[in-house]
Amino acid sequence: MSILERIEHRLFPYPKEPWIMAQTWKHLLFAHYRVEKAVLRELVPKCFEIDTYDGQAWISIVPFEMSGIHLHGLRELPAAPVFEELNVRTYITFGGKPGVYFFSLDANSALAVKFANITYGLPYLHAKMRKIVKAETVEFFSERTDARAEKGIFSSEYRPISEEFTSTSGSIDYWLTERYLLYVVKGKGIYEGNIHHCPWALQEAEAKFEINTVAESVGIPIEEKPDILTYSKKLDVLVWRPKKVGIIG
Repeated sequence: MSILERIEHRLFPYPKEPWIMAQTWKHLLFAHYRVEKAVLRELVPKCFEIDTYDGQAWISIVPFEMSGIHLHGLRELPAAPVFEELNVRTYITFGGKPGVYFFSLDANSALAVKFANITYGLPYLHAKMRKIVKAETVEFFSERTDARAEKGIFSSEYRPISEEFTSTSGSIDYWLTERYLLYVVKGKGIYEGNIHHCPWALQEAEAKFEINTVAESVGIPIEEKPDILTYSKKLDVLVWRPKKVGIIG
Protein backbone atom coordinates (compact mmCIF):
# COMPACT_ATOMS: atom_id res chain seq x y z
CA MET A 1 0.00 0.00 0.00
CA SER A 2 1.41 3.42 -0.97
CA ILE A 3 1.80 6.36 1.41
CA LEU A 4 -1.10 8.17 -0.26
CA GLU A 5 -3.42 5.21 0.35
CA ARG A 6 -2.82 5.32 4.13
CA ILE A 7 -5.34 7.87 5.31
CA GLU A 8 -7.13 6.22 8.23
CA HIS A 9 -4.93 8.00 10.79
CA ARG A 10 -5.62 11.54 9.50
CA LEU A 11 -8.25 13.88 10.92
CA PHE A 12 -8.82 15.53 7.51
CA PRO A 13 -7.90 14.78 3.86
CA TYR A 14 -4.62 15.86 2.33
CA PRO A 15 -4.85 18.42 -0.54
CA LYS A 16 -6.24 17.35 -3.90
CA GLU A 17 -3.39 18.99 -5.83
CA PRO A 18 -0.16 16.98 -6.26
CA TRP A 19 2.52 17.06 -3.58
CA ILE A 20 5.67 18.92 -4.57
CA MET A 21 8.46 17.31 -2.54
CA ALA A 22 9.36 14.05 -0.85
CA GLN A 23 11.66 13.71 2.14
CA THR A 24 12.92 10.99 4.47
CA TRP A 25 13.43 11.63 8.20
CA LYS A 26 15.76 9.30 10.14
CA HIS A 27 16.92 8.72 13.73
CA LEU A 28 14.37 11.12 15.15
CA LEU A 29 13.92 11.91 18.84
CA PHE A 30 10.82 13.57 20.28
CA ALA A 31 11.69 15.26 23.58
CA HIS A 32 8.35 16.57 24.84
CA TYR A 33 8.05 19.10 27.68
CA ARG A 34 5.07 20.50 29.57
CA VAL A 35 5.18 24.30 29.59
CA GLU A 36 3.04 27.15 30.84
CA LYS A 37 0.46 28.22 28.29
CA ALA A 38 1.02 31.87 29.24
CA VAL A 39 4.67 31.61 28.18
CA LEU A 40 3.69 30.35 24.73
CA ARG A 41 0.94 32.96 24.39
CA GLU A 42 3.62 35.68 24.53
CA LEU A 43 5.65 34.02 21.77
CA VAL A 44 3.08 32.60 19.34
CA PRO A 45 1.28 35.02 16.96
CA LYS A 46 -2.16 35.94 18.30
CA CYS A 47 -3.86 34.63 15.15
CA PHE A 48 -3.19 31.09 16.40
CA GLU A 49 -4.80 29.38 19.37
CA ILE A 50 -2.49 27.49 21.72
CA ASP A 51 -3.54 23.83 21.60
CA THR A 52 -3.57 21.84 24.84
CA TYR A 53 -3.98 18.24 25.94
CA ASP A 54 -6.12 17.94 29.08
CA GLY A 55 -5.51 21.66 29.60
CA GLN A 56 -1.71 21.36 29.37
CA ALA A 57 0.45 23.11 26.76
CA TRP A 58 3.54 21.40 25.33
CA ILE A 59 6.68 22.05 23.33
CA SER A 60 8.95 19.51 21.66
CA ILE A 61 12.64 19.48 20.77
CA VAL A 62 13.21 17.25 17.75
CA PRO A 63 16.63 16.27 16.33
CA PHE A 64 16.81 14.11 13.18
CA GLU A 65 18.47 13.53 9.80
CA MET A 66 16.89 14.76 6.57
CA SER A 67 17.56 12.85 3.33
CA GLY A 68 15.87 11.49 0.22
CA ILE A 69 14.80 14.93 -0.97
CA HIS A 70 13.31 15.07 -4.44
CA LEU A 71 10.63 16.94 -6.35
CA HIS A 72 7.41 15.37 -7.59
CA GLY A 73 7.97 13.47 -10.82
CA LEU A 74 11.74 13.40 -10.44
CA ARG A 75 13.97 10.73 -9.02
CA GLU A 76 16.26 11.58 -6.14
CA LEU A 77 19.32 13.40 -7.45
CA PRO A 78 22.78 11.92 -6.74
CA ALA A 79 23.77 15.23 -5.13
CA ALA A 80 20.59 15.58 -3.05
CA PRO A 81 21.57 16.97 0.35
CA VAL A 82 21.68 14.88 3.49
CA PHE A 83 21.76 17.06 6.59
CA GLU A 84 20.87 17.27 10.24
CA GLU A 85 18.00 19.32 11.61
CA LEU A 86 16.88 20.31 15.09
CA ASN A 87 13.57 22.05 15.71
CA VAL A 88 11.72 23.56 18.64
CA ARG A 89 7.98 23.46 18.12
CA THR A 90 4.65 23.81 19.85
CA TYR A 91 1.06 22.85 19.11
CA ILE A 92 -1.61 25.24 17.86
CA THR A 93 -4.91 25.39 16.02
CA PHE A 94 -6.08 27.72 13.26
CA GLY A 95 -9.64 27.67 12.02
CA GLY A 96 -10.24 24.70 14.30
CA LYS A 97 -7.53 22.59 12.61
CA PRO A 98 -4.61 21.30 14.72
CA GLY A 99 -1.10 22.00 13.54
CA VAL A 100 2.48 22.76 14.50
CA TYR A 101 4.18 26.12 15.03
CA PHE A 102 7.98 26.29 14.85
CA PHE A 103 10.06 28.64 16.98
CA SER A 104 13.31 27.54 15.35
CA LEU A 105 14.64 24.99 12.88
CA ASP A 106 18.43 24.65 13.00
CA ALA A 107 20.13 22.93 10.06
CA ASN A 108 23.64 22.40 8.77
CA SER A 109 22.68 22.90 5.11
CA ALA A 110 23.01 26.45 3.78
CA LEU A 111 20.81 25.48 0.82
CA ALA A 112 18.02 24.13 3.04
CA VAL A 113 18.10 27.22 5.25
CA LYS A 114 17.89 29.59 2.29
CA PHE A 115 15.19 27.59 0.50
CA ALA A 116 12.96 27.28 3.57
CA ASN A 117 13.40 30.95 4.51
CA ILE A 118 12.38 32.12 1.04
CA THR A 119 9.62 29.67 0.16
CA TYR A 120 7.88 28.85 3.43
CA GLY A 121 9.11 31.73 5.54
CA LEU A 122 10.05 29.16 8.19
CA PRO A 123 12.62 30.21 10.82
CA TYR A 124 15.41 27.96 9.56
CA LEU A 125 18.77 28.92 11.07
CA HIS A 126 22.38 28.02 10.31
CA ALA A 127 24.11 25.67 12.75
CA LYS A 128 27.14 23.44 13.18
CA MET A 129 25.85 19.92 13.65
CA ARG A 130 27.16 16.41 14.07
CA LYS A 131 25.40 13.03 14.25
CA ILE A 132 26.99 9.66 14.96
CA VAL A 133 24.96 6.43 15.00
CA LYS A 134 26.44 3.47 16.88
CA ALA A 135 24.17 0.42 16.79
CA GLU A 136 20.89 1.90 18.11
CA THR A 137 22.47 4.84 19.95
CA VAL A 138 22.48 8.28 18.34
CA GLU A 139 24.91 11.01 19.38
CA PHE A 140 23.61 14.38 18.21
CA PHE A 141 25.26 17.79 18.58
CA SER A 142 24.07 21.18 17.33
CA GLU A 143 25.40 24.69 17.89
CA ARG A 144 23.50 27.55 16.28
CA THR A 145 25.80 29.91 14.37
CA ASP A 146 23.18 32.17 12.76
CA ALA A 147 23.62 35.86 13.66
CA ARG A 148 19.85 36.39 13.31
CA ALA A 149 19.09 34.48 16.52
CA GLU A 150 20.38 33.79 20.01
CA LYS A 151 22.89 30.96 20.26
CA GLY A 152 21.34 27.62 21.16
CA ILE A 153 23.31 24.44 21.86
CA PHE A 154 22.05 20.88 21.99
CA SER A 155 24.18 17.86 22.86
CA SER A 156 22.48 14.54 23.53
CA GLU A 157 22.83 10.79 23.29
CA TYR A 158 19.58 8.88 22.78
CA ARG A 159 18.30 5.43 21.86
CA PRO A 160 15.06 3.43 21.62
CA ILE A 161 14.21 1.12 24.53
CA SER A 162 10.99 -0.60 23.42
CA GLU A 163 9.38 -2.35 20.51
CA GLU A 164 7.74 -0.19 17.85
CA PHE A 165 4.16 0.91 18.41
CA THR A 166 1.57 3.07 16.67
CA SER A 167 -0.21 5.63 18.82
CA THR A 168 -3.96 5.40 19.27
CA SER A 169 -6.36 8.26 18.62
CA GLY A 170 -6.96 10.24 21.79
CA SER A 171 -3.63 9.35 23.40
CA ILE A 172 -0.97 11.94 24.24
CA ASP A 173 1.45 10.34 21.76
CA TYR A 174 -1.10 10.68 18.96
CA TRP A 175 -1.86 14.30 19.93
CA LEU A 176 1.84 15.20 19.91
CA THR A 177 2.92 13.45 16.70
CA GLU A 178 0.06 12.77 14.29
CA ARG A 179 -0.15 16.35 12.97
CA TYR A 180 -0.18 17.11 9.28
CA LEU A 181 -0.25 20.91 9.17
CA LEU A 182 2.34 23.54 9.93
CA TYR A 183 1.48 27.22 10.20
CA VAL A 184 3.66 30.25 9.62
CA VAL A 185 3.14 34.01 9.41
CA LYS A 186 4.92 35.60 6.44
CA GLY A 187 4.46 39.36 6.21
CA LYS A 188 0.77 39.85 6.95
CA GLY A 189 -0.18 36.50 5.46
CA ILE A 190 -1.01 33.33 7.38
CA TYR A 191 0.16 30.23 5.54
CA GLU A 192 -0.72 26.57 5.96
CA GLY A 193 1.67 23.81 4.93
CA ASN A 194 0.40 20.25 4.46
CA ILE A 195 2.42 17.08 4.83
CA HIS A 196 1.45 13.41 4.67
CA HIS A 197 3.02 10.17 5.84
CA CYS A 198 2.09 6.79 7.25
CA PRO A 199 1.35 6.61 10.98
CA TRP A 200 4.43 7.17 13.10
CA ALA A 201 6.26 3.99 14.09
CA LEU A 202 7.33 5.07 17.57
CA GLN A 203 9.48 3.54 20.28
CA GLU A 204 9.91 4.60 23.86
CA ALA A 205 13.33 6.20 24.28
CA GLU A 206 15.93 7.21 26.82
CA ALA A 207 18.29 10.14 26.47
CA LYS A 208 21.20 11.85 28.21
CA PHE A 209 21.51 15.61 27.69
CA GLU A 210 24.94 17.14 28.11
CA ILE A 211 23.61 20.59 27.24
CA ASN A 212 20.23 21.72 25.94
CA THR A 213 19.63 25.47 25.57
CA VAL A 214 17.66 25.61 22.32
CA ALA A 215 14.31 26.14 24.02
CA GLU A 216 15.67 28.81 26.36
CA SER A 217 17.26 30.53 23.36
CA VAL A 218 13.81 31.21 21.92
CA GLY A 219 12.38 32.31 25.26
CA ILE A 220 10.93 29.08 26.68
CA PRO A 221 12.18 27.84 30.06
CA ILE A 222 12.04 24.07 30.44
CA GLU A 223 12.83 21.47 33.06
CA GLU A 224 16.05 19.53 32.56
CA LYS A 225 14.25 16.19 32.09
CA PRO A 226 11.65 15.78 29.32
CA ASP A 227 8.20 14.55 30.33
CA ILE A 228 7.97 12.14 27.36
CA LEU A 229 10.68 10.67 25.12
CA THR A 230 9.97 8.75 21.93
CA TYR A 231 12.10 7.68 18.97
CA SER A 232 11.40 6.90 15.32
CA LYS A 233 13.96 5.22 13.08
CA LYS A 234 12.65 6.30 9.66
CA LEU A 235 9.67 8.08 8.09
CA ASP A 236 8.96 8.92 4.44
CA VAL A 237 7.13 12.23 4.07
CA LEU A 238 5.29 14.07 1.27
CA VAL A 239 5.12 17.87 1.30
CA TRP A 240 2.67 20.25 -0.40
CA ARG A 241 3.12 23.85 -1.49
CA PRO A 242 2.19 26.31 1.31
CA LYS A 243 -1.24 27.90 0.93
CA LYS A 244 -2.34 31.32 2.15
CA VAL A 245 -5.28 30.84 4.51
CA GLY A 246 -5.60 34.20 6.25
CA ILE A 247 -4.43 37.76 6.77
CA ILE A 248 -3.31 39.43 9.98
CA GLY A 249 -5.10 42.64 10.97
